[in-house]
Amino acid sequence: MQRIRIMAVAVVAAGCAAGADLAGGDARRGEQLFETEQCARCHSLHGRGGTIAPDLARRIDRDYTPAVMATLMWNHAPDMWAAMGKYGVSRGEMTPEKAADLFAYFVAARYFEKPGDAARGKAAFAARHCTECHGITSSPLAGAPPVAKWESLADPVVLAQQMWNHGAQMRAEFAKKKLNWPQLSAQELTDMLVYLQNLPETRNLAQNFQFPPSDSGAVLFQSKGCVECHTGKMDLAVLLKNQTLTQIATDMWDHQPSMKPQPPVFSQEEMRQVLAYIWAKQYFAGGGDAERGKKVFEEKSCATCHNDASSGAPQLAHGAGGYSDITIISVLWSHGPRMLERMNEKKIAWPRFTAPQMADLIAYLNKL
Repeated sequence: MQRIRIMAVAVVAAGCAAGADLAGGDARRGEQLFETEQCARCHSLHGRGGTIAPDLARRIDRDYTPAVMATLMWNHAPDMWAAMGKYGVSRGEMTPEKAADLFAYFVAARYFEKPGDAARGKAAFAARHCTECHGITSSPLAGAPPVAKWESLADPVVLAQQMWNHGAQMRAEFAKKKLNWPQLSAQELTDMLVYLQNLPETRNLAQNFQFPPSDSGAVLFQSKGCVECHTGKMDLAVLLKNQTLTQIATDMWDHQPSMKPQPPVFSQEEMRQVLAYIWAKQYFAGGGDAERGKKVFEEKSCATCHNDASSGAPQLAHGAGGYSDITIISVLWSHGPRMLERMNEKKIAWPRFTAPQMADLIAYLNKL
């Protein structure tokens, strides 16, 4: 699949704990930070940048969650600081806002590169009866836009919006043709996108991934009636945990037959706001366990310094959702080198975490 050209890219980053405020993470700013904060001195992205450290595009995919990012950066920190000292790379400031922007850039840079197969996609496009209505440059069914005019091929949010809005009309056409509603898997939709985005008529589309901070997403979720069904066990923050936008679009498609006769219609901006609200809520929502996190805090020797007033390390009692994967990265960058010095003085090994341990630790810190 062709690589993304970031035109107007913004991803919403949020704190891990319940009650943490949403913060806008903008990939356009993240791309600039990758240069100005000298990340590119060592790391590259798609071959653009330094060769001292790995190309981050090889390490980042759609399963690269905030917890995984925070964990890898934490575990890698001592080696990273040593390399920076060796090559004279200065360590700039890393605020939570900057960390969110960088994470947004990493996510956006790989969003359109989920492995897919064009041959499978072409076969699925026919097998799911798409070709009976939609042609490539002209369509056999009046009113069905040809693929060459699909804005949705360039923007996954528009993909979700158009699949949703046209659902009622498509259901009527399927009923007229006496065809069952075709259920899609995320892989099938990905394969179709690989096929359709690489046609001669579409391959020059400038791909766009735009997520604004969700100012009105929660209000729209209420006013469009989504909240009437999606509460409790049906809460989308639970159902869509760690799903990609393509997976969400697939779920919305598969959900069409069970919807009431007139599902709500969304404009592109409304869909962008609602998905920003839903996706950020589930993607950045912490799934850690505070009790397990307390054991991690003790087993990794965090208590040795942070529960000892004489050590000079700050007490970590914050609560109210003050810690997240993003703030952990910011704190690590700002205070980590001094922390490593003190640990070396005390002959304490630098703690290394798994992503679940990091999530549990954050849950514990937010309970203090």
